[in-house]
Amino acid sequence: MAENIAGPPEVLGTAGLFFAGALIMRGAGCSINDLWDRNLDPHVERTKFRPIARKAISPQKAIVFTGAQLLAGLSVLLQFPYQCLWYGIPSLLLVTTYPLAKRVTYYPQAVLGLTFSWGAIMGFPALGVDLLANWNALGAATALYTSCIAWTVLYDTIYAHMDIKDDVAAGIKSIALRYRHNTKALLSVLAVTQVSLLAAAGTAAGAGPIFLVGGCGSAALSLAIMIWRVQLKSVRNCWWWFKNGCLLTGGGITLGLFAEYLAQYLGLYKDDTKVEA
Repeated sequence: MAENIAGPPEVLGTAGLFFAGALIMRGAGCSINDLWDRNLDPHVERTKFRPIARKAISPQKAIVFTGAQLLAGLSVLLQFPYQCLWYGIPSLLLVTTYPLAKRVTYYPQAVLGLTFSWGAIMGFPALGVDLLANWNALGAATALYTSCIAWTVLYDTIYAHMDIKDDVAAGIKSIALRYRHNTKALLSVLAVTQVSLLAAAGTAAGAGPIFLVGGCGSAALSLAIMIWRVQLKSVRNCWWWFKNGCLLTGGGITLGLFAEYLAQYLGLYKDDTKVEA
């Protein structure tokens, strides 16, 4: 087996903590978003029945609930090496202010990408990698982070197409509105950017052909099919591809990463062609 590679128990444990933290902070982000948008959501068909918008929950109770979510997220963060605090805490600024972006810019999806993709950076210090002392790791983290940003902008632009009519009436801005006449061209650029940066991240991290073909190749294929098939003027079709397209692309990348990890851990890339002296 290869040396200097985290064992399966450590990888699975870290992945489990990341899953729990992402689930909790995703919920906290939704709560914060619903608090900021409590006066906008009633004017959008898709969001008018959210608990705060329909006044099923008061803003005061929602704030208490959000505080509990943030404390739960902090408890997960404290399970990682202490360096992760310095990487994780700044993300709260993005989580808190993202909902304001749609009021001032046509690119709120970019701000969402900066927020949702933060875990791509966190994974390195969580496994004891010092990004400031390891240039290859820093390059891999930067490429992975920007790849995830492109991916988030891509799928959330499809999501935003469901609300175009209501967004115009409510004065909400989005990339879907800004590029509604050539959205698929933009999605194609984002897809190429995402996959290219994903491959760059893998190369910087020393990944082999299993990840580059399996993970990056499956992502390219699933994204191409989604962009080709999605019907941007159909709310139901946009929702289907937003939900299932993410699973297909993310599932392919995950399987590629897992297969690459096994290959590295088991030493399958070991060069056996060299003749010993």
